Amino acid sequence: MRESGAGLPADGILPAEDIAALAEAGAIRADAPFAPGQIQPASLDLRLGRRVFRVRTSFLPGRERPVSACVAALSLHEIDLSEGAVLETGCVYIAELQESLALPGDLAASANPKSSTGRIDVFTRVITDRAAAFDQVEPGYAGPLYAEISPRTFPVLVRAGSRLSQIRFRRGDPRLREAELAALHARSPLVSTAEPSFQGGVAVSVDLAGFDGLIGYRAKRHTGLVDVDAPGRHRVRDFWEPLAADGSGTLILDPGQFYILASKEAVQVPPDHAAEMVPFDPLVGEFRVHYAGFFDPGFGHAGAGGSGARAVLEVRSRDVPFLLEDGQIVGRLVYERMAALPRTLYGAAGAGSNYQAQGLKLSKHFA
Repeated sequence: MRESGAGLPADGILPAEDIAALAEAGAIRADAPFAPGQIQPASLDLRLGRRVFRVRTSFLPGRERPVSACVAALSLHEIDLSEGAVLETGCVYIAELQESLALPGDLAASANPKSSTGRIDVFTRVITDRAAAFDQVEPGYAGPLYAEISPRTFPVLVRAGSRLSQIRFRRGDPRLREAELAALHARSPLVSTAEPSFQGGVAVSVDLAGFDGLIGYRAKRHTGLVDVDAPGRHRVRDFWEPLAADGSGTLILDPGQFYILASKEAVQVPPDHAAEMVPFDPLVGEFRVHYAGFFDPGFGHAGAGGSGARAVLEVRSRDVPFLLEDGQIVGRLVYERMAALPRTLYGAAGAGSNYQAQGLKLSKHFA
């Protein structure tokens, strides 16, 4: 572990090298050795285990119960992922994960869907035993990890070893406040806008002017399945309806439909920071943006080949049609300090990064 000047472990988000050290020390345990590229610059991909359970309902175990007790009470049937299986839309599944934790008392963690998972509208979140919140791992937690999985638009083919979620480890409270964000932006611009807003994080707006004549994509219904481990194997036209720019700078979101849009601003994450897209205030619109929230150090950074990278927005309206307008704020990026610089940045050669320097881009599954 990296240390501060006082000889204590440094506060911040742990880089890849410290994640590997956690595994060596037994704080991260795995059923099988890590796969190539599983450790990202500031996060660890989590792999599905052999068993997944179709359950009647989503749940939180609460302070008194392990997840296994809830699964036993709510399970409809068990599915073996050894040879792969299809997870259907509109269903809720609980999957055992290959990774488990035995964290030290000063280390917490949080989880999020991987970018490719969010872009195919698979709603997934990590659960721990005796958890009162999804995607949050308390300091000192020791026990198994599970993933709740609910495909919303496309049925998906998964197997043991598929990676739908990622986890990030943090020590202390490294989140930047408003004044710190302004100072960081002055030193290394975080978004390409003349008057950025830093209240509650760096504001991100939607681009409805268009990218080469397109403003986004709307997912089709009643499609074939998406193999989550098959990049580039699915045809765009079989799954997506392109949305042409019509000059109005507006888009009406239909309830229940899923859209891929992009931010108006180019986004940059400096090498000594990590970022996360947080849910936007529902008081300004009944829509949800961005299932997959992690932005690794180096995303959009010119030094890592990412100058001009946009944030891709996974958008779903809730119960009523909603009018989006070009330049409307749809999300905020929270930045956190790294405990140490990762040796390899997002987008660097050999890092396995799929979305560096992106504009309006579908998931890696489509070609």
